[in-house]
Amino acid sequence: MPSWMKPVAITLDCPEPLALAAFYQQATGLEQHPDSNADFAGLNGEHGLLLGFQRVEDYRAPSWPGQVVPQQLHVCFRVEGDLDEVEARLMESGAHRPGHQPHGDRARVLTDPAGHPFCIVR
Repeated sequence: MPSWMKPVAITLDCPEPLALAAFYQQATGLEQHPDSNADFAGLNGEHGLLLGFQRVEDYRAPSWPGQVVPQQLHVCFRVEGDLDEVEARLMESGAHRPGHQPHGDRARVLTDPAGHPFCIVR
């Protein structure tokens, strides 16, 4: 089936775009978009996909796994190597590990410094 829509950006709300972009840049190795600023920062991904971070006043972090503030978006990242080692590096960079881990040994749910849940999978 021919595709008539191609994803060009995934954008996360956050209180500090440059700080959150720095977290994901360290974790992914993606290059920061040259027009990044305090209101909108981006990382240039593969195939032209931009991972963006936009400033939102009065930002409220998702309350995963609860739904007081829904997650609204969940990104998964395939990782190479041992999940424990990757998780430790991410936590050193500012990620957190919620107590609820629904995927067993296959994946880990973490939250970025702004509270967005994401998974690392083998």
